[in-house]
Amino acid sequence: MTITPVQDTPQWQALDAHFREMRDVHLRDLFARSPDRAERFTVEGAGVILDYSKNRVTEETLDLLLTLAEERGLRERIDAMFRGDHINVTEDRAVLHTALRLPADAELKVDGEDVVAEVHGVLDRMAVFADQVRSGDWTGHTGRRIRNVINIGIGGSDLGPSMAYTALRDYSERSMTFQFVSNVDATDFAEAVRGLDPAETLFVISSKTFTTLETLTNAHTARDWLVGALGDEAAVAKHFVAVSTNAEKVSEFGIDTDNMFEFWDWVGGRYSYPSAIGLSLMVAIGPDRFREMLEGFHAMDEHFRTTPFDRNLPVLLGLIGIWYDDFFGAETVAVLPYDQYLERFSAYLQQLDMESDGKHVDLDGKPVGVQTGPIVWGQPGTNGQHAFYQLIHQGTKLIPCDFIGFLETLNPLGDHHDLLMANMFAQTEALAFGRDAPEPYRVTKGNQPTNTILCRRLDPRTLGALVALYEHKVFTQGTVWGIDSFDQWGVELGKELARKIIPELQAEEEPELAHDSSTNALIRRYREARGKQAG
Repeated sequence: MTITPVQDTPQWQALDAHFREMRDVHLRDLFARSPDRAERFTVEGAGVILDYSKNRVTEETLDLLLTLAEERGLRERIDAMFRGDHINVTEDRAVLHTALRLPADAELKVDGEDVVAEVHGVLDRMAVFADQVRSGDWTGHTGRRIRNVINIGIGGSDLGPSMAYTALRDYSERSMTFQFVSNVDATDFAEAVRGLDPAETLFVISSKTFTTLETLTNAHTARDWLVGALGDEAAVAKHFVAVSTNAEKVSEFGIDTDNMFEFWDWVGGRYSYPSAIGLSLMVAIGPDRFREMLEGFHAMDEHFRTTPFDRNLPVLLGLIGIWYDDFFGAETVAVLPYDQYLERFSAYLQQLDMESDGKHVDLDGKPVGVQTGPIVWGQPGTNGQHAFYQLIHQGTKLIPCDFIGFLETLNPLGDHHDLLMANMFAQTEALAFGRDAPEPYRVTKGNQPTNTILCRRLDPRTLGALVALYEHKVFTQGTVWGIDSFDQWGVELGKELARKIIPELQAEEEPELAHDSSTNALIRRYREARGKQAG
């Protein structure tokens, strides 16, 4: 294929000319000109309300951005993704995380196979297992019920289920504990199992190939911990299950392959937690709640697939993000949920966005001539107000912000929710309009752009819709930039070098080092500290 560099298109050049007219326009003036601005710049879909009126955009800005999206083939690219075309070009794969949340009566054939039937077959097996664990029918090696579930994975095999468990903790089985171990740092595992009874602990090992270094290192440590306590290798079969496609490796580990739950190459890791990767989450919240979450995903998928772009939430979020990223030069976006249950949401979005759109070449392998994916960061609610909001209000950087709030709280205690939401609304107002003052240090210039995302309450369906909203926002931006949002080759080099350095750190005799002088010196210093001095 031949991709025209986005900066060379007439639509981009028209936006650049428009930007020169808009860059000094203040939100105060935009609101003064249009008393009904909030109404005209608010859209709703899949139970999510988006007020994007506090952005430095006009109808002309939006028209130009929407024209750009059309000319960059966004409609065709959306259809190709939902159809199962191999749009992940560097790995020659379909991109079908949306198939994970299709209803059971749907049909989608990819390479001759009905993937919906496969998906629901695995979901049904997951549901049987989850019910067995939750009811106590599944017992450990000594006959005691499982009270602790520890998910061991990394990247998408950890960030998704751990974020979703935290977000949906109010719906979880509170008689059980759930932990998530990802870091190869031994502290992560040691703290997760501290105080737990091995006889009541189940491990979910999530690794597609069952060869991932960090995951398998932690899995073997878990195995040693369990067998050391229970004194019987046979205990592994009752305390470990696998989410994988490598039955041979799973069996070698000692896990009964009847307790292996599969997923597919057409699901990227960062999009995978609605699949078997979410097994620990399903145990926590139950199969019915898990399916409600899938319904929320599907509702936003359908909104994205069918809604005209000028009312399409992910499209609008994506295009407004490009406006700031590439024309105003903003390098970050803050995602600020006003709900403590979403404390892991920004961390989850970091992988979703930065691994997807952190690319420097286009689909033709040529350098991208504009800035691509932003740095994503944030933390919940009023905590951030007493930390980094000062920089957003009075600093010198432009930091677009997404504020996420809920009309109802899951924990109605006194005036807490009124105070929380008053703070959220106040912050978007203050960022937009600022304040004049006689003392320069009290002046806040405002004109800081924000999106306000509102939902009724944080429940499984809403969480699914919110995650899908950001998935499709990222896809929209990748399409405009002309990049492959579904590969992640950038992480390979570090892995390759780590595999080379591991034996150099562990060798008894001084190894022959061929790294740069800094890396060689660091390796030698580490070996010396571990008592492995030069021979």
